[in-house]
Amino acid sequence: MNTSSTSTTAGSASPTGEVSVLDSASNSRRRERLQDVVEQAANLLPVSGPITSFAFLNTLQALEDRPFDEGLQRGSRLFGAQPYLPEATYRKRFAEGRIRHEDLSAVLIDDLGDSADHLLGVLGTRFGLRMAMLEHALQCGRQDELRWYVAETDALRRMCEEVSAEQRKAFLVETRHWVMRDIRHAHSAGDAGTGVPDEAARNVLAGLLTQFNEDAIERWNDETWERFSLQALWRICVSGVRDVKSPRSATMPMVRHRDWLRLATHEDSDWLVHALMIRLTAAFVDQGFADWQMPYRERGFYQAFLAMFQSGGGPPDRWLSRLPEEVHRLHTEQVEPLDSILESLDLLGVDDDEFEDYLSATMLALRGWAGIIRHMEVRPDRVPHPVPPHSLMEFLAVRLILERHALAHVARETMGCDGTLVDLRDVARERVNGRTAASNNVEQRAFQVFQLAQFLGWMPHTLIHLNQAQWSGLIAEIEAFDDVQRRRIFHRAFERRYRVMALDAIATHARRTARRVDKPRFQAAFCIDAREESFRRHLEEVAPDTETFGAAGFFGVAMYYRGAADAHYTALCPIVVQPKHWVVEDVVYTFELAHRRRARTRRALGTASHQMHLGSRSMASGALLTASVGVLASIPMVARVLFPRLTAKIRRTAGAFVAPPPVTRLRLERTSGEPGPHNEGIGFSVREMADIGERMLRDIGLTSNFARLVIFFGHGSFCLNNP
Repeated sequence: MNTSSTSTTAGSASPTGEVSVLDSASNSRRRERLQDVVEQAANLLPVSGPITSFAFLNTLQALEDRPFDEGLQRGSRLFGAQPYLPEATYRKRFAEGRIRHEDLSAVLIDDLGDSADHLLGVLGTRFGLRMAMLEHALQCGRQDELRWYVAETDALRRMCEEVSAEQRKAFLVETRHWVMRDIRHAHSAGDAGTGVPDEAARNVLAGLLTQFNEDAIERWNDETWERFSLQALWRICVSGVRDVKSPRSATMPMVRHRDWLRLATHEDSDWLVHALMIRLTAAFVDQGFADWQMPYRERGFYQAFLAMFQSGGGPPDRWLSRLPEEVHRLHTEQVEPLDSILESLDLLGVDDDEFEDYLSATMLALRGWAGIIRHMEVRPDRVPHPVPPHSLMEFLAVRLILERHALAHVARETMGCDGTLVDLRDVARERVNGRTAASNNVEQRAFQVFQLAQFLGWMPHTLIHLNQAQWSGLIAEIEAFDDVQRRRIFHRAFERRYRVMALDAIATHARRTARRVDKPRFQAAFCIDAREESFRRHLEEVAPDTETFGAAGFFGVAMYYRGAADAHYTALCPIVVQPKHWVVEDVVYTFELAHRRRARTRRALGTASHQMHLGSRSMASGALLTASVGVLASIPMVARVLFPRLTAKIRRTAGAFVAPPPVTRLRLERTSGEPGPHNEGIGFSVREMADIGERMLRDIGLTSNFARLVIFFGHGSFCLNNP
């Protein structure tokens, strides 16, 4: 990427260069592959179901086909989250006994397999090294943090508190013998027959001996020897790791231009893109709360975006100064969203084999809003105002257009780069890698070895004899067992402890003879939801002559339901199920007049509430409403806290004026036709009802020995925020 005055390629292909024209067959294959990639990436988005019928989300549901740890670490990279608890939390549980030493040892041996006994020269085995790193918290951090820690804890003056008295004594005795016998003797003997290693040690420690007044070495006390031994160990560690190259790959797992640019410049282009994308998406998915409907919404997200931004005046933001030109070109040439995405990827220099990673990361950058669009696209039955098909593809096309403009603007403003975006990642990566290479991590590595030497009893005279290959191997072993790997083992040990306790309890109860109640007083089926599971277990305790079952709480009766006071159908089933039947609550004929009167009252109150909601968002009426009605609005909030029963009674009394009449009936049976939301399509046929009942009974295992009374317990939930 050059820094000349050529115009920045942010939007169109024409300002800076030409996008290669592919033959029709090749372009068709790319389009098909892109559609597949977008569909796969969409599976990573959160399922943003309605809060009224959505209780739980497995964030990693798209990774369920992978092994547990692999799925966690893949999810960590995708979502920018932590795969496990913080290491400090596991260490706290270890100190409390929730994780035991034998759990750690067993899990680590199982994880290492045959490599557990792999020798690290004279320093022990791989198992011993990793076990020490689990048992003892190694202090690590940036260079300035380590220097502060050393100064605050006197780490070069006193051995770690976790080191036992026996280890400390052995460390000091061995070091004293080595210094007195080999290093000092070699110096006084004029190197006669002392060997090269001792000369090397003398060179490393020469200044230290002078600093501690070598002439008075015979009078050094234990405290002086401890300070000398630790500082000698520190110098040996620094000398040993100084020329060790990092075994880690210099390439960081980042594919987006924004990530590299943010590391290189500390400026985040997503701030620019998200500020606009959130406003656009919020208007697009609005369900009637906004003052104005998004212009051209019926055309789809992409066409609405083009129509709005090619109007006169143009956007006010500097980074979008060249957007109208590109929007006009896209509109004039009738470029479809799929082709716009391919064009953006070409202009960004994204190869075809990067499509999956790049588009997944791009879509997850604003995953909440993208997830809403995705859900409204595949489940239009869940919202009153659904979005057109392929809206997620259009969302991605618009985002990539804006992202190119934002990247070009940030690169131009912060790095003076005014060329194409194809090379932007390479330029930013070179800056980041150059800065990383310039930073000195010698002290960080040396301090890890320094701490491990105390915990494992590695003597200075042993470490000084290591050659460069042995130092490189040691550092590679330490860095291979990094923070994530340690937490992985801790988590397995944590779960092993729980598994052992749970299986012990099950084994104890398994000794009891399990028997089914011959003649249950009654049988009850509960929802498997945790809120009802406690009812079921309590019933089994207080009434052992009954029999209970667990089932999904909708009991296999998936339906779209519209109550007498409802304006739209609501899906009554888990979010992963799409109903095929409709049920309506009707008011009986004698209450029809009262029902129409209450419906008009509800409509009037709803209109007034909506207008007040809109007015409270404007400057003038919002200030007026806040001053006049704001104080009154606090009264029911306070009353709910101080007088909950009285407040609930008042609410019920007031609600009776708009509630449906007391006598209603459900249109459950459909006598003819196919299921549908109108007239003859309402309800279930008798055969369908029988099939649902049979399947539910078979699923819970209730096919014989029926009690005279069989109860299916349903439940609802109600939540009210406490002010």
